Amino acid sequence: MEKKEVLGKYKKKNMNKQFKKAGILFILIQVLISCGTDTPKEKPNVKTVEVEKPAIPILEYTTVATLPHDETAFTEGFLIHDNKLFESTGSPDHLPNLKSVFGIVDWKTGKLDVKVELDRNIYFGEGIVILKNKIYQVTYENQVGFIYDEKTYKKIGQFNYSNKEGWGLTTDGTFIIMSDGTNKLTYFDPKEMNPVKTLNVNENGYATDALNELEYINGFIYANIWMTGYVVKIDPKTGNVVAKINFTPMSYNIKNLHPNALEMNGIAFDSIADKIYVTGKLWPYIYEVKFPH
Repeated sequence: MEKKEVLGKYKKKNMNKQFKKAGILFILIQVLISCGTDTPKEKPNVKTVEVEKPAIPILEYTTVATLPHDETAFTEGFLIHDNKLFESTGSPDHLPNLKSVFGIVDWKTGKLDVKVELDRNIYFGEGIVILKNKIYQVTYENQVGFIYDEKTYKKIGQFNYSNKEGWGLTTDGTFIIMSDGTNKLTYFDPKEMNPVKTLNVNENGYATDALNELEYINGFIYANIWMTGYVVKIDPKTGNVVAKINFTPMSYNIKNLHPNALEMNGIAFDSIADKIYVTGKLWPYIYEVKFPH
């Protein structure tokens, strides 16, 4: 075979290979172009839906009876023990005639039979609670509390706390529980009055501030909200507000009829008779009220 013919066959064979390669390359390029220019699928239009939290239920109340109350009592603590209504009071600087005392309320007259009086130039009396034959009392800004014998009312001890202020007191039968004007409740061991835990109170995830006078009723903590007519029902297991009682109409009515009356503060529970009493600072009345509890 001549060299020319051999070269011709070689070129033809080589060209066929190049055509094949070119064809494969062309197909690859088309595939790449197709992938590169493919319109991406639109993401589904997902809307974020906020789950609306359920409204806190309002417990309806009825007024069962109206009782007299000392109009000079700047109520800070309010409780029933052994069928006696105990009350503690404060003494604001702008009301020099008022005293920081605690004692027993006369059911017929509303007057306070004073058992202990603090020096108002030093102390501003706040909440009280009775547990295991002892009366505990806290003060406003002194970060000190006092312990008295339940029978003789003699001072038998005192204690300190790191909370900036002392407001209300109650007990669950084991611990003493104190409010301090925030959304925090502090639990104290009554033997040494050392803090053992705190409970942050919230309503639908938001802090419930200004917790004031306290009462423990059937496994729940009830608290007056300072400067309002509301009382909140708190689950001590979670700190959540599970219900509210709106005493605002009662509070407005009192203030309209008696201009010297101030905010509502005071809730007392008679666990034996299953009765609840409420009042306020400088109110002329104590009300026996009824609501689901």
